[in-house]
Amino acid sequence: MTRAKVPARRYDPKRMEREANKAHSFAEAEQWDRRQQWAMTPDERHAIAKELRDRFYGADAPDVRESERSK
Repeated sequence: MTRAKVPARRYDPKRMEREANKAHSFAEAEQWDRRQQWAMTPDERHAIAKELRDRFYGADAPDVRESERSK
């Protein structure tokens, strides 16, 4: 098993270091993925989710929660 690199405490998509892990089994890959998620702060996870949402739907996409509240 390769050693996981600890991510920086603040998430900045422009300065994010890419890293890879080559697992020898699905269980090892799952364990590495969970360690990566546990190492992040809630703010980092939120920023990543927002970045992915903006990439997929665009930055000007309406917030689903707002459209549901207006009904």
